[in-house]
Amino acid sequence: MQQQLGLEGIPDKLVRVTPARLSTWAGCPRRYRMAYLDRPAPKRGGAWANATLGAVVHNALKAYFELPPQKRTPQRAELLVHRCWKSDGFADSEQAAEHRRRAQRWVHDYVAALPADFTPVAVERWVSAPVGEIIAEGRVDRVDERDGELVVVDYKTGRHGLRVDDAKNSLALGLYAMAVRKTLRRRCNRVELHHLPTGTVSAWDHTAESLDGLRERAERLAGEIQDATDALDSANSNDVAETAFPVSTGSHCSWCDFRAHCTEGQRAAPDLRPWALLGDG
Repeated sequence: MQQQLGLEGIPDKLVRVTPARLSTWAGCPRRYRMAYLDRPAPKRGGAWANATLGAVVHNALKAYFELPPQKRTPQRAELLVHRCWKSDGFADSEQAAEHRRRAQRWVHDYVAALPADFTPVAVERWVSAPVGEIIAEGRVDRVDERDGELVVVDYKTGRHGLRVDDAKNSLALGLYAMAVRKTLRRRCNRVELHHLPTGTVSAWDHTAESLDGLRERAERLAGEIQDATDALDSANSNDVAETAFPVSTGSHCSWCDFRAHCTEGQRAAPDLRPWALLGDG
């Protein structure tokens, strides 16, 4: 049947994955189970100020690029940050106001540095495509065109700067590049991390070999997820849940959404205030 449909070579069962799911599994299988499988789902912790800040910047830039080109100005970008602003996770109104001003400055300077005639190919574009033995999908911050080829752009607002290796080794960016190729049917090798606090860009031009390496990594993680999920579905017991989805502790336990439900995580790392991961600059 597959040969008749022109699908020969495609596995019978393709596992749908997003970079977020793969990252969660790689970081801690127990957290993956709580986030995606447990029903009823355990209650999550409260908002983190750094996550709120990042979401605001993403939403403001999305709104900015959706404007007609003649209305795109740095001043309008600042206004959009103000309109998109939320104060979830901040210590108080003063801290929130200070970081809102920082975000406005970042976005102002970022769009001011873009070419006057710049228009993205896509903004906040959902992509989904078979990649090897998986279906890679997710929402790409932005897709640009440069020299006749597409470029995957991802915004970052963390307190630490980024390196070329961060772009090169990013599983998310690699999967997005492969999915963009198939979704938009155009060449896409370059991936970029745009760090707004420093105004820097970390970029990498993938080769077929480097993308194959990321694809194989994603397939391995997806296979582990599927095996663990199948084991849980077939047995449906607490013992299998703990065995198939073991806890993986570390510093990340301090900001885990499910910290309140994980004794091992509470012991492994100290509790943090919701604004502890904000940058100082």
